Parts: sequence; structure tokens; C-alpha cells
Amino acid sequence: MVNVQRTVYFILGSIAVCHVLNDSMASLLPSIYPMFKSSLHLSFGQIGLVALTQQVTASLLQPLVGLYTDHHPKPFSLPIGLGSTLIGLLLLSVASSFHAIVLAAALIGTGSSVFHPESSRVARMASGGRYGFAQSLFQVGGNVGIACGPLLVAFIVVPRGESSIAWFSLIALATIIMLIPVSFWYRAHLAPKSAAHKTQPTASPVSSREARKAIAILVALIFSKYFYLSSINNYLIFYLMSKFHVSLHYAQIHLFLFLASVAVGTFVGGPVGDRIGRKYVIWVSILGVLPFTILLPHANLFWTTILTVIIGLVLASAFSAIVVYAQELLPGKVGMIAGLFFGLAFGIAGVGAALFGRLADLTSISFVYNVCAYLPAIGLLTAFLPNLHEGRSERTETP
Repeated sequence: MVNVQRTVYFILGSIAVCHVLNDSMASLLPSIYPMFKSSLHLSFGQIGLVALTQQVTASLLQPLVGLYTDHHPKPFSLPIGLGSTLIGLLLLSVASSFHAIVLAAALIGTGSSVFHPESSRVARMASGGRYGFAQSLFQVGGNVGIACGPLLVAFIVVPRGESSIAWFSLIALATIIMLIPVSFWYRAHLAPKSAAHKTQPTASPVSSREARKAIAILVALIFSKYFYLSSINNYLIFYLMSKFHVSLHYAQIHLFLFLASVAVGTFVGGPVGDRIGRKYVIWVSILGVLPFTILLPHANLFWTTILTVIIGLVLASAFSAIVVYAQELLPGKVGMIAGLFFGLAFGIAGVGAALFGRLADLTSISFVYNVCAYLPAIGLLTAFLPNLHEGRSERTETP
């Protein structure tokens, strides 16, 4: 498969918008945890298991989907995968038991597991060599979608009840329709199989041993980033309501501010990495957030707002840089790398949600934030990443 010579903004914009819609649907579930906790009398541990189910179904399949489509691209898997999300939303709108919510979470997670690796590949194909920019634009779409979830819940689901979730299946249908022309473009820009077989992937800039070591470090950094983010994404609402006695509506708005800052940070990270090198972006993003995470559990409501916005801005800038850095370490494995790191992000977040939920049951939400404040110290491992001497990327490659 050969990337086109110029940046195709229409395709990048389309896939970014679809990412907005996909992740806004996926983020509905965490935002309505308080409603299901109250109506179905769920414990924090059960909420953690629901989050784990959604994230694990998304994470386990993604590397497998990416690895398979590296060799057997499936352009129309994009709209087909969103069908699973549509069914999950309909089930969630009528769920009357813990097990029904778990099943709905699994279906929504499966939709994400198909969408992310292939849409990330499309973004790279349409990048025209601006890989960091393309990955950031694609990823920021997801962050915007995640940020919209709490607002949609606050203004639609909270006033009208869980049954109103069924209306969001129309978003899934709209996304499916938008993905159809993207899939046709994807299919049209696949190289003939014979040419693809004759063209060998570009060699890695480092030895295989160094590449494996670097991938292990990147996995540790993803663990640090998403284990911490899971404490914010899933439990910030409960933290604010418990510590500062704010309303659910106010807490949803506060979560939106955090997620919006994550979207901004994500978009900035990719282009900056294109210019100055991805290792520097990773270093500043992961380790640089440590002072703010340590201060957060001790702040009042005003400074909690300021600190969460700063944390979102700084911490989010790493993901696009990590993905593109890993793709440069292992050329020819674009889908597998995208699936691996998107999958890790979902899976680690799910495990973190389950563990933090159980810990909150045993102690308190405030204690959870004190414990996870030191996770960004893992960013010190960035010092052991090889320098790839990154400059402006070439305009063509064979993934």
C-alpha cells in the first residue's frame, strides 16, 4: 500500500469527523455511570467492571485487526464495525440489569476496536508525509468526541432519562454513511497486490534489539498516561461531587473542560513532534505533568479546575508522538502499531478503572487521586529511547 503524494484534506477531515462521532458515542457510557449506579444500585466495583468490559473489548481486538489488515486491507470494515456500536447503544437505552449494561459496553467496545486501526491507516495514507499532523488531526477528533460525551449526557440524557440514549444510534447511522465514501477512497488508493508484494518495507532506523527495547518503553509510558487518565475520565465526577459537593450537572461541565483540554493538547503534540522530534514531545508530556498531578489532590475547587486543564493539555500531547515514533521504529506495520497502542490505551484505561473503582470502595475517591498522582514519574524512562534524528518525513512509504 502506497501513500499518496499530497495531503488529502477531505479524507483527513472526514475521518477526523467520524472519529468525533465514534468516540462521542463511546464516551456516553462513563458519563452516565452515576445514573446507572443510582437506578440499578451498582457499586463502584461493578462500575469498574463495566468500564473494564468496554475497554478490554476495544483493546484486545485492535492489534489483531491492525495486524490482519496490514496484509489484507478491508476498506469497508469501517462502516461495518460501526454497526456493532449502533446495536450497543440501542441495548444500553433499554438496559435494566448490570449484565445488560456489560453486554452493551462490549458491543460498543467492539465497534471501536474495528474503527481505530483502519481509520488510523487511512489518516496516514492521506497525510502526504505529514504523519504527525495527520495522526494528531485524527486523534483530536476522538478527543473532541470524548469531550462531547459529558455535555450530551448533561443536556440530553440527564433530563430525559436512560431511554434517550436510543437517539444516539442516529449518530452511529450518520457515521456509517460518512464512512462509505472514505472506504471507496481507501479501496481506490490500495496498490495492486503484485506491486505490494514486490515492494519491501523501509528498514528500521535502529537494530531489532533497540526497537524492541524502545517499544517496551513506549508501552510503559502508555501505561503511565492512560492509567492516570482513567482516574480522571471515570471518577472525576464522583470526586467533585464527593469532595466539593457540586451538582451532577456542574461536574459534567467540569469533566468537559478537562476533556476539551485533552483535545487541544492532542492536536498540538503531532505537529510539534514533526518539527522538533517526537522524543522531546514525549519527554515533556509525560514527565512534565508530574508536579500538577501531585498538587491536584490538595487543591480547592478553583485550582482543581485549573490543574485538571493543565494536566489535560500537557499529558495528551504524547499520544500522537508515541504512535508515529513507534511506526518509524517498525516500518511496514502501520496497522499493527496503531492497533497495539490504541488497544493498549483502551485496555490499560479499563484495568485502571476497575482497580481504582475497587480501591475507591475500600478507601475513598480522594485516596485514589493521591495514589495515582505519582504515575507520570514513569516518564523518566523516556531518557532511554533512541534518538531517531527525526526530520521532515518522506512523502511516500510502503506500510
